[in-house]
Amino acid sequence: MTTTEGITIVLHPVSDLEAAKKVYSALLGMQPQADSPYYVGFDAAGQHIGLVPNGGPQGMTSPVAYWQVADIEAKLAELTAAGATVTEPAHNVGGTRWVASVTDLDGNVLGVVEDR
Repeated sequence: MTTTEGITIVLHPVSDLEAAKKVYSALLGMQPQADSPYYVGFDAAGQHIGLVPNGGPQGMTSPVAYWQVADIEAKLAELTAAGATVTEPAHNVGGTRWVASVTDLDGNVLGVVEDR
């Protein structure tokens, strides 16, 4: 079994990106480090908090926590063997970062992230 290093990213679907950016800036006490029409991201206290307009292409309807793993493909294999269903296959989201997500038996979405 491969180890998990903890939650490092939490993505939040938002209906109004500009309004949400103000709320999260106030909450975190900082301006975003990434700011575009399709994604706003904050790096705060060792975590990345992302705002995704209208749930993005993955159709998020609630926040998704992404767990840092050393081998994303191995972790996906373990998760599916345990009964989870892949909802977003592993794919590169820029640079050396790869993400994927699964749905557990109760419908919760769990994200995994690997930095290669």
